[in-house]
Amino acid sequence: MPGTPPTRFVYLGPEGTFAEQALRTIPAAERGNRTPARSVGEALENVRTGEADAALVPLENSIGGAVGVTLDELAEGEPLVITREVVLPVEFVLGARSGTELGAIGTVAAHPQASTQCRNWLRANLPDAAVVDVLSNGAAAAGAAAGEYDAAICAPIGATRHRLAVLADKIADHPDAVTRFALVARPGPPPPPTGDDVTSLAVYIAHDRVGALLSVLMELAVRGVNLTRIESRPTGEALGRYVFFLDCTGHVADVRLGEALQGLRRVCAAVHFLGSYPRHRWVETGGDRPIPPPAGLSDADYADATAWLARLRAGELS
Repeated sequence: MPGTPPTRFVYLGPEGTFAEQALRTIPAAERGNRTPARSVGEALENVRTGEADAALVPLENSIGGAVGVTLDELAEGEPLVITREVVLPVEFVLGARSGTELGAIGTVAAHPQASTQCRNWLRANLPDAAVVDVLSNGAAAAGAAAGEYDAAICAPIGATRHRLAVLADKIADHPDAVTRFALVARPGPPPPPTGDDVTSLAVYIAHDRVGALLSVLMELAVRGVNLTRIESRPTGEALGRYVFFLDCTGHVADVRLGEALQGLRRVCAAVHFLGSYPRHRWVETGGDRPIPPPAGLSDADYADATAWLARLRAGELS
């Protein structure tokens, strides 16, 4: 993050959730002050008002899809930008007070999304247990620790925080599920290009123009800018009015992406820049390396085409 390193962080609370676990993977946040917020809106408002330097909020889940409230908050209000992304494996555990036997569990506290993602495990291992909906994974762990429930489905950090014994780990039905979080700050110069970056945009199309969305996609495609995600959200103005959230490969400092942004500015009703930042990489596993562009779409290919055109204009046909 440019400028003075952030020291005051806020995240979607409460404590003991995946959001806190993701935030603590960032060295500056591990050293700094971390405060839970009651909602995504509250977390981002703390950044807008200057009460926090940065906020970590969920952006999308590989099972549940985009987090609509986060997209809505980024599109409206005072501008904010994403400075970093964190992709965290969603590894649920079953936690209970020490001495609890699996066969004695009659109630399991869980956030509805957590119990949904562990449905098959619950059916196979606790078919007679009643699943009680709670507001968060952290609240589930706290309730089990207080004796309100026999067990909880929670994040590993929640079990540790509330001193629960882990009766079973990695109980999610989709073992490869991940959640993508965004670290959001007030506008400023983006982090320098790394060669493996993401640029996020909120694009409002011109609704009175035929093929408006196609025009948006063409501005990217003709310049070889890879679109990695597109989501639509209603603007609230009227039925059929949407804002499109785009993730593109590249950095605002890159020539071709910069040209694409200029093109979008021309053909769109409005374009909100939501940040250029390094793509998350699985350093610890050695996987998820940058994918080379298809043939004809590398910087070298574009440079070659530019040089070829210059030779044509100079009368060199060989």
